[in-house]
Amino acid sequence: MPHRLTPLDASFLYMEEPTTPMHVGGVAVFQLPEDGFDYDRLVDLFEDRIGYVPRYRQRVRGVPGHLAAPVWVDDEDFDITYHVRRSALPRPGSDEQLHELVARLLSRPLDRTRPLWETYLVEGLSDNRFAVVTKTHQAMVDGVGAIDIGEVLLDTEAADVDAVHEEWLPRPEPSSVSLLADAVVELLRRPSAAVDTVRHGLGDVGRTAGRVGSAAGSALMMARVVTRAAPTSPLNAEIGEARRFATVATDLADFKRIRKAHGGDVNDVVLAVVTGGLRHWLQTRGEPVGGRSTVRSLVPVSVSDSIDESEQVTSFVLDLPVGESSPVVRLHQVSYAMRTHLENRRAVGAESLAGLAGFAPPTMHALGARVASGLSRRVFNVVVTNVPGPQRPLYAGGARMLAAYPVMPLAKGQALSIGVTSYDGQVFFGLYGDRDAMADLDVLAQTLRDALDELVSASE
Repeated sequence: MPHRLTPLDASFLYMEEPTTPMHVGGVAVFQLPEDGFDYDRLVDLFEDRIGYVPRYRQRVRGVPGHLAAPVWVDDEDFDITYHVRRSALPRPGSDEQLHELVARLLSRPLDRTRPLWETYLVEGLSDNRFAVVTKTHQAMVDGVGAIDIGEVLLDTEAADVDAVHEEWLPRPEPSSVSLLADAVVELLRRPSAAVDTVRHGLGDVGRTAGRVGSAAGSALMMARVVTRAAPTSPLNAEIGEARRFATVATDLADFKRIRKAHGGDVNDVVLAVVTGGLRHWLQTRGEPVGGRSTVRSLVPVSVSDSIDESEQVTSFVLDLPVGESSPVVRLHQVSYAMRTHLENRRAVGAESLAGLAGFAPPTMHALGARVASGLSRRVFNVVVTNVPGPQRPLYAGGARMLAAYPVMPLAKGQALSIGVTSYDGQVFFGLYGDRDAMADLDVLAQTLRDALDELVSASE
């Protein structure tokens, strides 16, 4: 029997629209090794490693009559060269040209008739660099143990690790009759599945908010969050299909220096930099920024469960104090708010979020994207995800990765997403915005740099 998408995962297929494709992206920049790196080498790398992630050779097959959620079936016509593609910039390609290309690639929806992922090799970057751009649909993120294709492509040393040598033979696709029979059996065993299927099949994700009363974790807190409208902000706008992308690369040592001088942790400093950047950006637009002005952010964070000592993901709805003029005071306010959330457990727990919007992501970036898609745009203005990465070099096919920028999808009514990843002594910001609503995305990138410089100067 083929593996069925949970109604929660299937909801990300049902609610996808041309203006809100539901895939998560990433941009990794590599140094070209001495022996070179080309398209054939990347294809070989995928062929060697794809056995670690069998879902990447499967596609979604619907059930006739929508009697049950779709199932995953092997793609009998799987073609690795369709999913691993090649592009190039006019040499010497600039970072700005790469950003424009990424915005165009990531704005396009994935082909539903094939496995829901694509990877692009982008050649021609200046300084002997190349980039790998990935996009993976959130429907494929089906549990805490899920593995992304990027994880198996990267090694901790320049030498390649062992490949998965296998003779892959796709299983025959089930017939419509067998899919219907399986659906009927499942409905007889679990009648509640019919309710979930109808709810998500209609794409009425908002109706799932009624489940908050029975959701595990901080249900009452979630109810308060959902009913409390976010401040009016240009970050909430009707969005189109086109996108912009910008990046900011910073030194992790600066964040640690600020933390040492003023307390808190690195995540607090990241949020303070975002707060300062948004403050200055709003001012460049002539937006009113008074002493009490805030921008409400959805902030997934990693927390430790004291009972089983496991790592869990919790999301806070945090009001960023953009009205505060002092960078140090902004940092203290952010640190205090985060500490209060943790101490009082005033958090939107991962379990509560799953009960509300129907998802259980394996990474904090994916969590932020899924939460943003499931909640009303009235609840928050922007999603900010910060995922700590390894502080040692990683390699793909012998090429050293220099930078890693996350690309968070936009939810309906959300003009901007901010993804942050630390890696090998640096902190990388990926800014993804609607092309019309965020025409000045490069200005925000600069104000983020300025906000970090402010905190560094105040820490000397």
